[in-house]
Amino acid sequence: MVQSSGDQASSTADAPDAARAAWEQAVAGVLAKARRVDPSEITQPASALLATTTYDDILVDPLYDPSTETPEPTLPGRFPFVRGRDAARDVTRGWHVTAVYGGAGTDPAEVNTAILDGLTTGVSALWWSPSTDDPAADLTRALDGVLLDLAPLTVRAGADTAAVGSALFALLDARPDGADPTTTHIGLGADPLTARFVGTDAASVPDTLSLAAAAAARAEPIRAICVDGTVFHDAGASEAQEIGAAVAAGIEYLRLATESGMTVADALDQISFRIAATDAQFETIAKFRAARRVWARVAQVVGAPEHGGAPQHGVTSSAMMTQRDPWVNLLRTTLGAFGAGVGGADQVTVLPFDAALPPDALGVSRTFAERMARNTQLLLLEESHLGRVLDPAAGSWFVEDLTDRMAQAAWEVLQRIDAAGGYTAALDSGSLAEEIAATRARRDDDIAHRRFAVTGVTEFPNLAEKPLPADRVAPTAARYGEAFEQLRDRSDAHLAATGERPSVFLAPLGTVAEYNARTTFAANLMAAGGIAAMDPGPTDDLAEAARSAGATVAVVCGTDKRYATEALDAIASLRSAGVTRVLLAGPRQALAGTAAADDESLGPDGHLTLGVDAVAVLTDLLDMLTSQGAPA
Repeated sequence: MVQSSGDQASSTADAPDAARAAWEQAVAGVLAKARRVDPSEITQPASALLATTTYDDILVDPLYDPSTETPEPTLPGRFPFVRGRDAARDVTRGWHVTAVYGGAGTDPAEVNTAILDGLTTGVSALWWSPSTDDPAADLTRALDGVLLDLAPLTVRAGADTAAVGSALFALLDARPDGADPTTTHIGLGADPLTARFVGTDAASVPDTLSLAAAAAARAEPIRAICVDGTVFHDAGASEAQEIGAAVAAGIEYLRLATESGMTVADALDQISFRIAATDAQFETIAKFRAARRVWARVAQVVGAPEHGGAPQHGVTSSAMMTQRDPWVNLLRTTLGAFGAGVGGADQVTVLPFDAALPPDALGVSRTFAERMARNTQLLLLEESHLGRVLDPAAGSWFVEDLTDRMAQAAWEVLQRIDAAGGYTAALDSGSLAEEIAATRARRDDDIAHRRFAVTGVTEFPNLAEKPLPADRVAPTAARYGEAFEQLRDRSDAHLAATGERPSVFLAPLGTVAEYNARTTFAANLMAAGGIAAMDPGPTDDLAEAARSAGATVAVVCGTDKRYATEALDAIASLRSAGVTRVLLAGPRQALAGTAAADDESLGPDGHLTLGVDAVAVLTDLLDMLTSQGAPA
C-alpha cells in the first residue's frame, strides 16, 4: 500500500507530538520510581514537575522542541541587534578582553608597566581609573606608549570624569597627523544617574551632558555615558530588573541630552551599557541579547532605530563571588565570561577570583589573581574559539524563548518605572529600590533554605580552610550566601578563643549503609554554619559515646524504618547522657506512628530536613554552642 502525500504530511506533523508524548511517559516513569509510586499517580504532564522559575517569574521548561520555535532573528549588526551590534567583528579576536588598571593609591608608572605587559599577554582593552588627585597627569603617564587605536579604553573616574575627558581629548589631538581617528574607541564612563542609586561619586549631570556634546563633535567614536546596570544587580536585582532599570536610566539620559540640544541620533551614540554576568550561563546569554532588543526598541520609538546598537561591557558578578572557598570563583567567573561572550558582549571583564577578599588574604599575589582572570577569557577565546561565531546561541529554542520572555519582563519593569514618573522619580520615591529589595529577599530566602546552592558556602563547605582575617571589609554587593559566611566568621572567632570549633554529636542508628545518607546530610548542613560534626560510627551505646564526646547537641541519623522503632529510645538515652538538645535528621512524619505523635516531649527538639531554614537553625545552634564554650 502506497501512502499518499497528504498522509505523509500528517505523519510528519504527528511525529513531534508522538515523540513528546513518549518522552513525557518516560519522565513519569523515572519520577514514579524515585517517589516509589505508580506512574499513574504522577501529575501530567510530568515535565511540569521538572520546570523551574526564574526571579522574573519566567518558566523554564526541562525540554524545548519545535513547538516553541520563534521567527529567525535578523543578522548581527541589524535592528533590533539581538544577535549583536557589530556584523563585522573580527572573529579571530572575538570580544575584547578587558582588564582593570589604576585606582586610588596605585603608582601611575607601575600602572603603565602593567598595561603594556597586559597588552602583550592577551589583554585587548583597558578599563582605567586615576591613581592620584591629578587625574590628567595620571592619564598621560598611564597611557604612555599605548596605541589607543589598537586597545579600546574605558574610563572609570567618578567625579573626575570631566577632567579626564578633557585630558584625553588633548592627548588625542596631540597624535601625529595621519592617524585614523575612526579606529580609536573610547568610553568615558560618566554615570551620574546609576551612581546615584548607590550614592557613589560621579560627574555631575551638566558636566556629563557637556562631555557628551564634546565627544559627539569629535571624529573618534567616543561614548561619554555609561549606564551601569551592575549597580542594580549588586543590590539584588533580577535579570529583567537590571535591564529595565538600566534602560530607564538610558531613557533619562536621552531626554536630558536632547533637551540640551543634541540630536536623538547623537544622544543614542553617546550611550553604552555595563551589565553583570553571572554563573547562570543561559540566563546571562539571554540577558545580553534581551538588553539589546529592549534598547533597540527604545531607539525605534524615538525615531532612530539604526542607532540602537549600544556597546555592552560585561563584568562578572560581584554578588556571586564568595569569600569562603574562593577558588570556586574561578568556575563562576568562567561561566560568567562564557555567558557574556556568547551573549554578544563587546568587551568582558573577569574579576579576580579573590575580589571579595582583602589583598593577600589567600597568600597569592595580585598579579597571579589578575593573570588567572585574564587567562579565563583567553582559554574561552583561543582554545574554545567562542569568538569565531557571532551569536552561537541563535536558533536554540530554549535561548530564543528565554530571550523573548526576558525582554518582555524587562519591558514590564521599564513600564512600571515609567508609570512612577521615570527613572529619577523612581529613585526619589524609593519604588525602584523596593522592587529590587523584594527580589533580593526572595533570593536570600532561597539561599537560607538551600534551594539556591552556593558551592563551598551552603553546599560542600570546607571547615578545614584557613580562617579569614577577622577585620576584613565586606564588599558592597549583596553577595549570595553572605549570611552563611557570617556564621563561619563566628565559628572562626570561637576557634580562636577556645582552640576548638563548636560541634554537634551525630547519633547513628543501624548500619553504615542505613545512616550514612543522613549523617552526610547533617554534617554538610552543620559545616555550612561552621559547626563540626562528631561521628562515632556504629555504636551500641549512644549515651556513652555522647558522654565521652562531651556533647550538648546531638543529631539522630537513620532511616525512617529505624526511627519507627528506635528513635524515641535513642532520644531518651542521649538526654540521660547530658545532651540538652536533640535533633532528628528527617521529617516529623517519620515519627507519626510512635508515642511522640501524642506526647511531643518524647520526641526531638527539632527536625533537620532539606527544606529547613538553615540560617535560622544554625544561628540558633551557634548561639547555644558558643555561649556554652565561651572562655570564662
